[in-house]
Amino acid sequence: MDQTIRINKYLASLGLASRRQVDRFLSQGRITINGKIAQLGDKIDPQEVAIKFDDSKIEPKIQQKIYIALNKPLMVLSTTKDSQGRTTVLDLVKLPTRLYPIGRLDYNTTGLILLTNDGDLTLKLTHPRYKLAKTYLAKIRGKITKSQIHRLKTGVQLDEGITLPSEVKIISQDQYTTILEIILKQGINRQIRRMCQVLDLSLISLKRLAIGQIILGTLPIGQWRYLTPIEIKQIKSEKT
Repeated sequence: MDQTIRINKYLASLGLASRRQVDRFLSQGRITINGKIAQLGDKIDPQEVAIKFDDSKIEPKIQQKIYIALNKPLMVLSTTKDSQGRTTVLDLVKLPTRLYPIGRLDYNTTGLILLTNDGDLTLKLTHPRYKLAKTYLAKIRGKITKSQIHRLKTGVQLDEGITLPSEVKIISQDQYTTILEIILKQGINRQIRRMCQVLDLSLISLKRLAIGQIILGTLPIGQWRYLTPIEIKQIKSEKT
């Protein structure tokens, strides 16, 4: 994850001078990075280098950590940008701070996704060994059999291997549709969709309701909110 920034932009953000004036300082050799004269166009990680202007140390700007819950609509990508110009989650969260989604939510899946500028937390929660419970609401065409329920609960063979046990509960069922609550503790790509495909279940829609103890609740689709201090503490205290 690239945390670097152009030195002129960074120093301008601290109020040292305008970017154009900072460029003049750079041309004059008045700015150093780790004791070496900085150059026009240099990119830095402010937390990893020592910067001086005329031998006066420039203290790094402490970036406020932001944690956001978004109710992702259909046909929105869980990425920071898209070469095809499709809508991404960052198009829905208009903040000056650069954010990153924690994990992904399928293009055709709606519901809760978390975004943050806390790189350490993002790396932790997306680590393959991490088993953070995620709760989904799955709408399936027709009735589901006891055998299919058992397979969903105990494991389904995918290319990556047999899925870990999951919690499955029937919320409602009639001759036309079955609605299931599924809790996974595994991060295989498009896992529920692929499990349903193996079991010949026709998935109509899929929505994520919760990540750990953070719930989607009544947050309108396409809208976002800041996590509460309690929610931030909960997500940070989760163990690998």
